[in-house]
Amino acid sequence: MNSKPRFRLPGLPGPFPKKTLVAAGVAVVAIVAAVATMAWRRWPESPRPLAYGQFEKKLVEGGVARVKIAPGELSGELVEKVAGKAVRFRTPWPNAERDERLAGLLAKHVPGGNYEADAGPSAGWSSAATLGILIALVATFVVLSRMGGVGSVVAFGKSRHKLYERQDDPVTFDDVAGIDEAVGELREVVEFLRRPEKYQALGGRIPKGILLVGPPGTGKTLLAKAVAGEAGVPFFSLSGSDFVEMFAGVGAARVRNLFAQAESKAPSLIFIDELDAIGKARSAGGVGHHDERDQTLNQLLVAMDGFASNRGIIVMAATNRPETLDAALVRPGRFDRNIVVDRPDLVGREQILKVHARNVPIGEGLDLRQIAAMTPGFVGADLANLVNEAALLAARKNKSQVDRHDFEEGVERVVAGPEKRQRVIRRDEQLRIAHHEAGHALVARSLPGTDPVHKVSIVGRGAGMGGFTMYRPEDDRFLHTQSWLIDHIRTLLGGTVAEELTYGEVSDGATSDLQRATQVARKMVAEFGMSPRLGRVSYQTQGRSPFLPGGGANDSSWSERTAREIDLEVRRILDDALRSTRELLERRRPALEAVADALMERETIDAAQLQEILDRFPDAP
Repeated sequence: MNSKPRFRLPGLPGPFPKKTLVAAGVAVVAIVAAVATMAWRRWPESPRPLAYGQFEKKLVEGGVARVKIAPGELSGELVEKVAGKAVRFRTPWPNAERDERLAGLLAKHVPGGNYEADAGPSAGWSSAATLGILIALVATFVVLSRMGGVGSVVAFGKSRHKLYERQDDPVTFDDVAGIDEAVGELREVVEFLRRPEKYQALGGRIPKGILLVGPPGTGKTLLAKAVAGEAGVPFFSLSGSDFVEMFAGVGAARVRNLFAQAESKAPSLIFIDELDAIGKARSAGGVGHHDERDQTLNQLLVAMDGFASNRGIIVMAATNRPETLDAALVRPGRFDRNIVVDRPDLVGREQILKVHARNVPIGEGLDLRQIAAMTPGFVGADLANLVNEAALLAARKNKSQVDRHDFEEGVERVVAGPEKRQRVIRRDEQLRIAHHEAGHALVARSLPGTDPVHKVSIVGRGAGMGGFTMYRPEDDRFLHTQSWLIDHIRTLLGGTVAEELTYGEVSDGATSDLQRATQVARKMVAEFGMSPRLGRVSYQTQGRSPFLPGGGANDSSWSERTAREIDLEVRRILDDALRSTRELLERRRPALEAVADALMERETIDAAQLQEILDRFPDAP
């Protein structure tokens, strides 16, 4: 038998049926509407304000019909009428009830002695009204306190953390892959939380603060959860922005409340995500000064450096902006251990794929190492998204297992977006795209040391992408030589040069290729010291995060003459790359046309099909 839905109002007994709440709400609205209507109908017209001199003049002339004497004022009706109604008046007069002359005038000039005195509210009524207001305020305060949350007055200064107690299925180090060095550093923390007396007996002290730094999505939060799951201790999790409010002092109060609750459950673990929200370097006022954030940071510094050195609380924090943190926060004794959670390598990506593919039926013959080789630069969050995309694609095709084609399609969706097969492209534009992608693929296969081409397609993906050439590196590359960077620029320019050779002009479809090529050339000159004209000098901007994409050299950090020299060197590198790429494609023009024709016929060709075409048109010496 299905029970009727019932609801509990915060701070009130219950639960109540839904129909009862609806009926009560309708009744309240009806009562309020009726009272408002009656009050509007009975609300008297606003009285006309009269100065005391005007009132006395009208009184002597016989123009006042009725008078009421109240404390501090006179009110009543005039003889004159407007629309058949007597005009009401109001005259402020502080001494009205004590003015003997006024009493004589009223007795003489008000017709029929039609005047009276109003003593005002009694002392008992005033006391009752005051008591009623106090009771209403206390009741409102109690209800808000019992409701809790953001709207609670009592909870305003409380920490907004989430508390994870011992769970049946906690996150452990088995759920973390690809960052073995970071896991090894944190096992000591787990051991201290499990057996703190082992270290305290020898006078040892575990680091109070552990700072996890690395790019977004590499698993910093997952590592903190794994530490709490392995140690089996309470886990307090919150973000740095949860401390800061528009009212000064609230963040500091929340820090005190957080550490008080953590001490009551010690040993425990506090995890602060995005620490840079409250831990930025303090300024001496002026532009960008933030009193609330500074007070919150000061309280955090005091809380982490208290007198009790072994109180069983470990603070972990994560950030991808370590260069912005205050020096007092990262000194020994506070966050004195930094663990870099970097992007995983090829082996790490394979391990992460295996973790996320535990509950996914994998088809026979699928080699996750090959899939990991197709994902250079991917972090744990990207790989989790890849596995999910592959599973969704297999389910969409009514498959019982996820095979290699689903994972490859998932990689393409994550990197370039979904296919746009419904996009109508003119045949001449499609042929131009085919020559463009064929130029990329041919240059990449003709140069030594470049990454192997995995797939070439002229099927549009994402926003504005007419085609793509996908590469599959055989190994992760951590060092890039000058010759490799130049070959990479030539590969990026291969599409533009192929269009120019075929049609005599270029299109705007190569914008992203030109931007990436220019960026690589500028880094070679301004950061890597690979320019013979400028020498081994780096103009890299200091202070930007090494874990975030973007950034670059700051033009204000050198003279205009140096900036011009950098621009000339960038132009020279790009011009040399364009000239050598044009010579290569002119020499292999038949192969370029053959690859473009194959793309027009099949729309997509893989590495084996590309190699078959190139074997028919070998490179001339």
